[in-house]
Amino acid sequence: MPIPTLLTFLLLAAAIGAVWSHPLLPPLLFAAAVGAGLLAGVLHAPALIALILFAGAAWLAGHARAAPLRAVALTVTILLALALAMHKLPGFNNPLLIDHVLLSANALPFTQYANFDKGAVGLILLAWLCQRVSSWSELGAVLRRTLPVLMLTVVATLGFALAAGVVGVDLKLPQQTLSFIAVNLLFTVVAEEAFFRGLLQARLAAALQRFRWGPWLAVAVSALLFGAAHLGGGLRYGILAGIAGIGYAWAYQRTQRIEAALLVHIALNAVHFIGFTYPARIDGV
Repeated sequence: MPIPTLLTFLLLAAAIGAVWSHPLLPPLLFAAAVGAGLLAGVLHAPALIALILFAGAAWLAGHARAAPLRAVALTVTILLALALAMHKLPGFNNPLLIDHVLLSANALPFTQYANFDKGAVGLILLAWLCQRVSSWSELGAVLRRTLPVLMLTVVATLGFALAAGVVGVDLKLPQQTLSFIAVNLLFTVVAEEAFFRGLLQARLAAALQRFRWGPWLAVAVSALLFGAAHLGGGLRYGILAGIAGIGYAWAYQRTQRIEAALLVHIALNAVHFIGFTYPARIDGV
């Protein structure tokens, strides 16, 4: 990866990590990432317009005083988040990191991009619209409550994947392991959990809080939507994503902190990558 492009994504990664520090630091680092991206050719003018519109809508969704304005801003935020995460808006030249590599025998070839558009979605939602831990002691409590959900989610999801023939056991540690986990966490997992759990599930649960079953309906809807979003990989892949989504949503509901969902999600992806056929068997989807 050329140095200007690498600098662009290092700054974006730093902005995501800085969400847990001073509130002014993420916007400054994000602005630097956007500037570097424009100079590196990762971003072009239409991307800048889309990012400004998305950031503005997300800020209003979380800070506007008038309820109708917040509702409109939330709708625009959801639509733009989906368009950006699905790479439907112009102006983004996301670099290819892994190109059709066979990581396992009898596996589908694996390709990975560093996606600035999806990473930006995760950063902005995480910074302005997600409930996060505010201290190390709180993080420790969240981790303790998350660990049982994490283990059950990994066992249930990969157990179903094995039973359905989507994956096989394949212990490996390819040279791309660390980069895969870092890129997957920062530019995929953060965006997906911030959107499905921190944005949709949290607000649906709040809207249904007067009902005893409201939070669990929010868990179910969040998981179903997450599964549906992955149906492009095939029916069994969508079912697997739905099972995993239940775990992510349960972790969020149990702790009310986005870190729980992030941890379960990246842990499952890492175990899948290292211990099983990745991304899936040729005949398994």
